[in-house]
Amino acid sequence: MTIRKNQAQLTADEKRRFVNALLALKSNGQYDTFVTTHNGFIMSDTDHGDRVGHRSPSFLPWHRRFLIEFEQALQAVDPSVALPYWDWTADRTAASSLWAVDFLGGTGRDRDGRVTDGAFAAASGSWPINVRVDGRNYLRRTLGSRGGSLPSRAEVDAVLAMSTYDAPPWNSASDGFRNHLEGWRGANLHNRVHVWVGGHMATGASPNDPVFWLHHAFVDKLWSQWQQRHPDSPYLPQAGTRNVVDLHDTMRPWNDVTPADMLDHTPDYTYDTAA
Repeated sequence: MTIRKNQAQLTADEKRRFVNALLALKSNGQYDTFVTTHNGFIMSDTDHGDRVGHRSPSFLPWHRRFLIEFEQALQAVDPSVALPYWDWTADRTAASSLWAVDFLGGTGRDRDGRVTDGAFAAASGSWPINVRVDGRNYLRRTLGSRGGSLPSRAEVDAVLAMSTYDAPPWNSASDGFRNHLEGWRGANLHNRVHVWVGGHMATGASPNDPVFWLHHAFVDKLWSQWQQRHPDSPYLPQAGTRNVVDLHDTMRPWNDVTPADMLDHTPDYTYDTAA
């Protein structure tokens, strides 16, 4: 059974194995296919048209499946690797161990956001940005430079207390747990973290930054905690809803995966701490 751990608790060997598996996927071209998929969906998901991966009830099950496939790709390289998660309510600064040179590297330089240390820096030659939002071919970050702070535990707890999964109009204007976690309403949780990291994380090609996976693993963990706290609160909508993915509808790009299939993550992985 795969156990996803808090990145702050990883051993030096676990960090090294995770980084090496990322580099291997980058080298063989698999990594960029994930970036391309995500960028395509974030660009096509709109509030008033067909929406699957973002601005919609299927935001959480879609990303759960996306992470499972990526984790399986990592494990094909090294079976010991699992996706770690970044608890941004606790590790809240650019000095956190997450950004150490032996793991993800730090923030970018002032003039252009270019990451200059660690395995994913341009100078390493191992992490060219091929799925681009502009002409630059290097990883960019601007940790915390846009102002504001990462979400707090109190803000997360308030969202976890919401008892309704989602509600009409089933987009970025919706009230309910999903949209408050995704970050279009209220405390702006998930979206706010993307903006705080900045650089590629603030674009549709956000998986270019490996922290994407750790961020979304924590978002997924929060969903699992919400599920445990509200066992009688179902995925919504259930059926017959225009432009969104109902409980038993398939989610593109897969032709055999529905939100219902993603409600129980335990056949694929667990988290290291209880909700």
